[in-house]
Amino acid sequence: MQPEPLAGLEAYPEAGAAPEAGRRRYRWVKLLAAGTAVAVLAGAGGLYYLYQQLDGNITTDTVTENDLNVHESERPTEGPTSAENILLLGSDNRGDGNGKYGQDSGTQRSDTAILLHLAADRHSATAMSIPRDLMAHVPSCDKPNGGKTAARFVQFNWAFEFGGAACTIRTVENMTGIRIDHHLIVDFSGFKKIVNAVDGVDVCLAEPVHDTKAHLDLPAGRQTLNGEQALGYVRSRHGFGDGSDTERMDRQQGFLGSLFSKVSSNGVLLNPTKVYPVLSAATSSLTADPGLDSLSELYSLARDIQRIPTGQVQFLTLPREQYTKDRNRDQLVQPAAGRLFAALRDDMPVTVTPDGKSDNGTAGSGTSESGKQDSGKPKSGKPGATGTPTTSGTPATTGPTYRGTTADADICGKA
Repeated sequence: MQPEPLAGLEAYPEAGAAPEAGRRRYRWVKLLAAGTAVAVLAGAGGLYYLYQQLDGNITTDTVTENDLNVHESERPTEGPTSAENILLLGSDNRGDGNGKYGQDSGTQRSDTAILLHLAADRHSATAMSIPRDLMAHVPSCDKPNGGKTAARFVQFNWAFEFGGAACTIRTVENMTGIRIDHHLIVDFSGFKKIVNAVDGVDVCLAEPVHDTKAHLDLPAGRQTLNGEQALGYVRSRHGFGDGSDTERMDRQQGFLGSLFSKVSSNGVLLNPTKVYPVLSAATSSLTADPGLDSLSELYSLARDIQRIPTGQVQFLTLPREQYTKDRNRDQLVQPAAGRLFAALRDDMPVTVTPDGKSDNGTAGSGTSESGKQDSGKPKSGKPGATGTPTTSGTPATTGPTYRGTTADADICGKA
């Protein structure tokens, strides 16, 4: 008696020796293999197409790169570690359907500038807002349409308006002594797209807001803003509180913390169905230096940031106070500002608390408020700049303390 064949071997018979059922199964195996191969190739081709599309969305800012190379000898040296400092700029470009937000003289301005410091170990990140009205030494810069500006002591956002990103980077480096490794510019349209891509961002309002200039009409309480509403929320001044730029920066920082928290908690960067809309929105609206102008580089940066615990993602405004010669302008508070710049430059820890006080309730070394609002009337009920060392007994590794918030803070102020 012939032994029974092993199960399944009839699917792979020798030529001319298999029964009809075996030959039919063999044909199905070949068809399945061929179909699988086609599907894999088609999927790979589709992924390659999507990658190329996203990668091609990013605008490379070679003009700024070339300008910075010309002034390389004037710039701070690169840091000793793999820490990175990225300057984030919001451009008020009125094109691309943004004309309803107002008209200007044709130049682009940046009322939002944030220096993002990523620690070398990627366990923490500090985002430092730079007030647009801060008085700063702006160097002589090349104008976009030819010619040069004169070096002068003016409000900070003039650097971008008259000299572009390169002028702004050089101004920040002169002010802080921190080498800017990369820069990213996002305009109104891009901001709205990013917010919509994550299905909105939560905010909390103490009272209703009606601001016709910012196209904002919102009720009080916790709510989720779409892109259009979010843009008005972070741009508005006159619809909130005392109308100061200080409050606007606080609001922007809280919004960014809420956005970061949502992206992290929803696992957006790990979910293919969610990450594509976010990447598409981000890449189509970004202008980046050559070191961040590819999808792989941006995605690597996003993954680094996403891995940082939300409690270690900090937001603060550099220490400043009312400018002595113009109450509608700001000036740095020293030595508090110098301590902050040194900590970021040397990749040392920085601590933020809601009131700028250390853990025993005393004022920290970086506590500061601008002490003014845009109307020229001084604000009340806020701590003033101290510039004094902390006496809390907290180990030095916690760093100087500044008024700020973290990405894990509840948007409605609850613990």
